[in-house]
Amino acid sequence: MTVKRRIVPAELNVAPIETNFSLKDKIYDSLKSAITSMNLYADDAELRLDERRLSDQLEISRTPIREALARLEQEGLVEIVPRRGVYIVRKTKAEILEMITVWAALEGMAARLITELASDDEISSLRDLFTTFEEGQIQTHIDEYSDKNIDFHQAILSMSRNQLITEMSETLFIHMRSIRARTIGEIDRANRSIVDHLHIIEALEARDTDLAERLVREHTLNLGAHVEKHVDYLD
Repeated sequence: MTVKRRIVPAELNVAPIETNFSLKDKIYDSLKSAITSMNLYADDAELRLDERRLSDQLEISRTPIREALARLEQEGLVEIVPRRGVYIVRKTKAEILEMITVWAALEGMAARLITELASDDEISSLRDLFTTFEEGQIQTHIDEYSDKNIDFHQAILSMSRNQLITEMSETLFIHMRSIRARTIGEIDRANRSIVDHLHIIEALEARDTDLAERLVREHTLNLGAHVEKHVDYLD
């Protein structure tokens, strides 16, 4: 069964820039943060960036905005099309499946490191993400659960204490976040997701390194299997 979710316009939401710091870096950070927080794969996602509108929202001139957009293009987050405009990049289904495979490897290793490095309190904090969801209530609070689901995966990476894993996953996260948010209400993914999460937490609490790594990897690869079989809106 597919859960009907509330429709929220998927548009870029940026805030005015304070000019007392490095302007170029602040513009870049603001635009990247806004893109990261978007649901890029929503049906109504607004992918075209309007320089004039960004200039009004950020309350700055268009020249430094163009420089920030050029930097984002180098990172593959936007595409600048001559005489047409600037567009946020969405990945194809094949590219998303490759990203999911790489994410599974990174997050699996992160779980392995958590069993060796994280404190008991840190691991226990993962349970707190889901204490507000009583049995049978996930589907009726699917948007809230979707946010907690994203927080869970971010926490796994952060607790690994491996900066390189965090950096490598940063660009992937933009697309992984959107795909997880888009698919969490499809079929019975939300209910299966929370069961997977609780089993992962149990393995981490038991310091069962091999099991924790395997469960985290399989959890992400199950997302890939769902995308492969059921997702037809990427191409």
